[in-house]
Amino acid sequence: MTWFGAATLLPVLLLAMAGLSGGLWCLVALLYLTLFVAMMDRLLRGAAGRRGADGEFPSGARLSLILGAAHLALLPVAVFAVGGDSGHAIWERLACFAAFGLFFGQVSNANAHELIHRPRRGPRRLGVAVYVSLLFGHHASAHPHVHHRWAASAMDPNSAALGQSFYHFWPRAWIGSFGKGLRAENALWARRRGQVWRHPYAAYVGGGVAAVGLAAALAGPGGAAALILLAGYAQMQLLLSDYVQHYGLRRQRGADGRLAPVGPQHSWNAPHPFSSAMMLNAPRHSDHHLHPSRPYPALELDPAAMPVLPHALPVMAALALWPGRWRRVMDPRVAALHR
Repeated sequence: MTWFGAATLLPVLLLAMAGLSGGLWCLVALLYLTLFVAMMDRLLRGAAGRRGADGEFPSGARLSLILGAAHLALLPVAVFAVGGDSGHAIWERLACFAAFGLFFGQVSNANAHELIHRPRRGPRRLGVAVYVSLLFGHHASAHPHVHHRWAASAMDPNSAALGQSFYHFWPRAWIGSFGKGLRAENALWARRRGQVWRHPYAAYVGGGVAAVGLAAALAGPGGAAALILLAGYAQMQLLLSDYVQHYGLRRQRGADGRLAPVGPQHSWNAPHPFSSAMMLNAPRHSDHHLHPSRPYPALELDPAAMPVLPHALPVMAALALWPGRWRRVMDPRVAALHR
């Protein structure tokens, strides 16, 4: 667990210092989450995390809980630093916005994703709380009930078709996952016959409104605006991950019209060690779809059977913002897989 802990907890400390003290800490935090991670991916070799017989999985569970609590503690710090009366200069606010947004989009998102797949209620609720705080609570329903069922098919709003740009993808993914997640929860709720106010979407929407209200109470209108912008930045990174990890990959239909089961060939993966550790092995996406309940330290990568991205996931997410260059890099790789 050394790599996972080092890669995820050090930025927590740097971001806390940036938000509370400003100055060069803002640049240090931003440089860690960008240049340092890219450099470490080049320098390191081997897996981001390996299974062992020394109690690694309980340690992994503890790290997820720590990161979930750290997110909830860092979010008000970020809101105050970016939008409140923090005394930070404009450049410090901008650097904090970029650094906190990267952490929330890459680490908090990956950790919340891990938590909502846990069997115990407490970790799952913590993961939901993280998504709600980022005004993206519906993902806690849409991801397991829609994405895992329909991934790599036209039925999944979060699986990008070949040739589709990210700018056409993200509105469909956001709106489609919200609506399909709601329909899935409505179907479950009809069988449970529970009170409407206990519907998950009531918590997602009500929690999001409460989060904006708390941000306004903490730092005024600027705080509310800061939370909305930080949440939007984090959401775009989550959607970029979805876009990259399933771009152009499609499950075939059999003679009976049914989709083939999800296989290792239906997700793009990244073997880069340090960014994978920072994102709790989220770039090992094929194995996650094959084994959704498998803890992140145990996720495996087989480059012979699983499509592999040419660069680390954060780099590919940045590349996806330039559709022409993205297609020049990825479309030939999709075609090669189909052949």
